[in-house]
Amino acid sequence: MNAADLSPLARIRDDVRAMHAYPVADATGYLKMDAMENPFGLPPALQAALGQRLGALALNRYPGTRQNDLKAALVAYAGAPGGSALILGNGSDELISLVQLACARQGSGAPAKVLAPAPGFVMYAMCAQQHGLQYVGVELDEEFQLREQAMLDAIAAHRPAITFLAYPNNPTATLWDEAVVQRIVDAAGAQGGIVVMDEAYQPFASCSWIDRMRAEPARNAHVLLMRTLSKFGLAGVRLGYLIGPAALVQEIDKLRPPYNVSVLNCEAALFALEHAEVFAQQAAELREARTELLAALRAMPGITKVWDSQANMVLVRVPDAARAFEGMRARKVLVKNVSTMHPLLAGCLRLTVGSRQDNAQMLAALEASL
Repeated sequence: MNAADLSPLARIRDDVRAMHAYPVADATGYLKMDAMENPFGLPPALQAALGQRLGALALNRYPGTRQNDLKAALVAYAGAPGGSALILGNGSDELISLVQLACARQGSGAPAKVLAPAPGFVMYAMCAQQHGLQYVGVELDEEFQLREQAMLDAIAAHRPAITFLAYPNNPTATLWDEAVVQRIVDAAGAQGGIVVMDEAYQPFASCSWIDRMRAEPARNAHVLLMRTLSKFGLAGVRLGYLIGPAALVQEIDKLRPPYNVSVLNCEAALFALEHAEVFAQQAAELREARTELLAALRAMPGITKVWDSQANMVLVRVPDAARAFEGMRARKVLVKNVSTMHPLLAGCLRLTVGSRQDNAQMLAALEASL
């Protein structure tokens, strides 16, 4: 036995040691337009009311039945189909992890497979690697639309335990054709797979898959609908939720840490739902700002391509993404350089849709950096 074998690091899985941690940039002193956050805070009167409620909580006690109140409020808010159950998560990231953790290995003992369109949300692949599952990415076309036959062929070949469909997609802000998505959902269900419909950006999209779940419950009996309050306007609260058929949800819930959502998170979420109209107005303002931002980007010299958006982000292609990103950072504006995430994203930046004032500052920085 050599000295390296005696190091505590030798006890860490080799694949974990080869991983890279998810980076979160320090945004101090910058206009932060890289994470699709809601730019609007609570009005002062609501800040005071929320502060009183949080201050009165029994922080000396573990979370209790108040979480049931939050579940009921979210079921009502989402319009969940009859017979549904709901799991709360510490953001949607934890829910992605729990669904993958719950999946059995294949009959041969081989790792279960996770399938998703690519480029897509990085946590699908990261969680698969963490849990020892095999990730299969199926490339979108050059306009970031689903290649239906490629998806159907991949489902038939790999028989994935889980198929993730981000609706709308991140980082492309694409809302795919409903009929195409349903055929992919059907194909995944026909071979016994689970489909996770990730609706993180639902407040900014023109439709929701929950309508299909209500209209055709049997056809969508293997679908789990995942959302987060981050894009609702509570990114700092870290609260996600998963809705689906009770029998399926209850199995996944067995893996949830018993106190994964704090009393502070729970109460803040309940408070926000009681004032949902405030957040709905903020989302409406951001959708209007998105329309203006898209028009301004399409009129800007030097931008190669601007894609339509159904989220609070816009994907653009520029001649030199690294140069534009660094130029904007030098001008104290942070956006996301996604150009190296996937070959289809070459030359692309992802821009958050913010307030009109934030958007104007971002546009000025971008134009000066091209």
